[in-house]
Amino acid sequence: MGEEVRDGPIAPGTGWPDDPATPSTPVARDAAEVRELAAAAGTLSELTARQSVCRACPRLVAWREDVAAVRRKSFRDEPYWGRPIAGWGDPEPSIVILGLAPAAHGGNRTGRVFTGDRSGDFLFASLYRCGLASQPTSVSAGDGQRLIGARIVAAVRCAPPENKPTPQERDRCAPWLAAELRMVAPAMRTVVVLGGFAWQALWPVLSQAGYQVPRPRPAFAHGAEVATRSADGTGLLVLGCYHPSQQNTFTGRVTPGMLDAIFSRARDGRLAGRPRRQAAAGGARHLPG
Repeated sequence: MGEEVRDGPIAPGTGWPDDPATPSTPVARDAAEVRELAAAAGTLSELTARQSVCRACPRLVAWREDVAAVRRKSFRDEPYWGRPIAGWGDPEPSIVILGLAPAAHGGNRTGRVFTGDRSGDFLFASLYRCGLASQPTSVSAGDGQRLIGARIVAAVRCAPPENKPTPQERDRCAPWLAAELRMVAPAMRTVVVLGGFAWQALWPVLSQAGYQVPRPRPAFAHGAEVATRSADGTGLLVLGCYHPSQQNTFTGRVTPGMLDAIFSRARDGRLAGRPRRQAAAGGARHLPG
């Protein structure tokens, strides 16, 4: 691949744009500590700081840090973030966008989910057209991009080998997502789920966050809609969306118009009177977010 060895991941509090952590941010090193630190975070900023230094999954820690040290040739002169990717965007979002995991040379490099890769190019162009992002591109942390009424999170916060986290890694990371959804729940009205893996990851997390979960769990499909409610009766619309991966965008499985339709529907914020569920075409894919 024409790679060369460079320095490793960025240390907390050393000046990376929008780094939420400091050297004193507590670090989770196993599943029990993830649960403890996620539950004890008093604010969203404290939660994202703790997310960004997590070391609970040894395989993912080794992979993300190796990628940050042995860099792709096209980025050999750039530092790599090399840490978990925290949730990012509006702290009071009406729309939450859920992806699978950071890309090795995208979010793992830039420190911001869906930033610096082709999937992000496709996603942010749509968000901009739909009035949910201030710029049509997202190339680096600190580039001035801002989400409008939206927040992007990932089911797994570290870049996984071959873009495939294990079920155990997904479950170990779930308390971070559950805590984040609880914190933004007062404003959250729609969740857009990118891909089948993230769709499967969402339902137990929604249950942990106090939402009613349909039985049986609904199948993933592009355009699938599921209406649910929180314990206090607040409505939530869950929308399925094919992942804007290169595999999908290059083949036309996902087009700009298809993505725009999903985000326009999310922006409307109107719960369907009757959930629309469709069978998944071709089955769920494991794709990076």
